[in-house]
Amino acid sequence: MRVEKGKVRAPEIGRVWLNSTPLSFRQLRGRAVLVDFWDYTCVNCIRTLPYVQAWHERYRDKSLTVIGVHTPEFTFAQYESNVERGIREFGLTYPIVIDSNREIWKAFANRYWPTKYLLDKDGYLRFGHFGEGGYGECEQVIHELLREIDPNADLPALMDPLREEDHVGAVCYRASGELYLGHRRGRIGNEGGFKEDQIADYVFGGETEENFFYANGRWASTAEYFEAVETGPHTLRLKYEASAVNLVMACPHATAAEVVVVQDGKPLARKQATRDTHFRPSANGGEEESYVAVDSARMYFLLDNHEFGEHELELRCSAGVAAFAFTFTSCVDPVASALQAASVPEP
Repeated sequence: MRVEKGKVRAPEIGRVWLNSTPLSFRQLRGRAVLVDFWDYTCVNCIRTLPYVQAWHERYRDKSLTVIGVHTPEFTFAQYESNVERGIREFGLTYPIVIDSNREIWKAFANRYWPTKYLLDKDGYLRFGHFGEGGYGECEQVIHELLREIDPNADLPALMDPLREEDHVGAVCYRASGELYLGHRRGRIGNEGGFKEDQIADYVFGGETEENFFYANGRWASTAEYFEAVETGPHTLRLKYEASAVNLVMACPHATAAEVVVVQDGKPLARKQATRDTHFRPSANGGEEESYVAVDSARMYFLLDNHEFGEHELELRCSAGVAAFAFTFTSCVDPVASALQAASVPEP
């Protein structure tokens, strides 16, 4: 989205800053500014961060200032300590302002995570992009704004895509939609629905449908999350279409917890593992058990099939696991997927 020059000036922003002393758009006049709205639990935001960090490193000495605006989706993401942990995890070094009350979000009339806005040297909005992608176009506008500052600026060539699935030839399918587990926005398939704001037993033994999750065991239902409580087995089931699955989780009333991951009735194979996946011998001596250790409030990468398909997922949760939202990845590089399948042996 390009904006006509000199029409819309950005509002002033922010009180709490990380990686920087407080900044203002007024003091940044004379520089181009990239404003990136993000949340450290948002999968689409996480996938754009390598590009934002790269632009900061490429152009900070060429009159571009990158500002990350962290606007949280969930309550736990309001806390500065959690945001700081996310900043360290993703290796972000550019200035980031905390927007826990959504003041900046509202000032920009923003509606999406992630969103990128580019401001020119006079503080006027010149470009906006919602969601993932558009990296080449965004960097091209960065070049244009920097050349307005210095027509003779020595700028590098536009970056090549940083991931295989961002290259020309990658295929993006229509994946299952984001699925919340808190009763405010969630869709539970159990008969009778949520037992809102209380601890209750949930039972389900039928066929699953897409766009719902199903629970067995004793769970606490809150507006934001669904928490496994007390003793006994706790399971979540869902049918999905995607190449990879992520889940925002926390342990609000426990130090740590575990989630055993089963897909289509089987433990994950090592080629489906992510950086969050662990394996251990099965108690019955069969296939290795695949699980995720939940030790902080963040998004966990549950599995990566490397190819798009329909599957049924079952999560066996220990007491203390609070599940907030599933997200699904749909873009794959056919060549990279074939190489991945050929190069990672079965255990």
